[in-house]
Amino acid sequence: MTEKKDSTYLALFTTFFKIGLFTFGGGWAMISIIEREIVDKHHWIERDDFLDLLAISQSLPGILAVNIATSVGDKIHGGKGSIVASLGTILPSFLIILAIAIFLTPDMIKNNRVISSIFMGIRPCVVALIIAPVITSAKAAKLQWKTVWIPFVVALMISLDLGFISNPILYIILGGFFGFLMWKLSNRKAPEN
Repeated sequence: MTEKKDSTYLALFTTFFKIGLFTFGGGWAMISIIEREIVDKHHWIERDDFLDLLAISQSLPGILAVNIATSVGDKIHGGKGSIVASLGTILPSFLIILAIAIFLTPDMIKNNRVISSIFMGIRPCVVALIIAPVITSAKAAKLQWKTVWIPFVVALMISLDLGFISNPILYIILGGFFGFLMWKLSNRKAPEN
């Protein structure tokens, strides 16, 4: 029993270490990797639960990947699992930044054509890594033609930066309110004659 538990801790750490190692583009770029690892490969959570976890993790303060790692670790092994999974996610970035701080200066990066070219090549890949989970999440959320306009309108309003109206928390609250309202209206019984 202890060996199985220890191997699960190791699997949690190595899985989230691998996820943390490829964090180019931030949390949204990592979603497809996270989903593949925790849903498809390890079967730690179901796909529908992953969407709920994604929504909750995005709503909470902090780093998306760390929030997801903490939740998955908690589900597998409670508080210790949360710590192990979170450390696995954070450690690669810490080590990479530490190495960059020790060996490279900002001038070296700016003035080095090879490094600049590498970063220019990474940028389009990051965009693709962000778009892929958006499409997957839209499919899993079962967006229909009558509701597909909502994410586009919200993204447009956030990108226009209209002050208070561009606050993402406002859209989360409004989305929850209108979702509840639509559910309430659809479950209302027709009046009897």
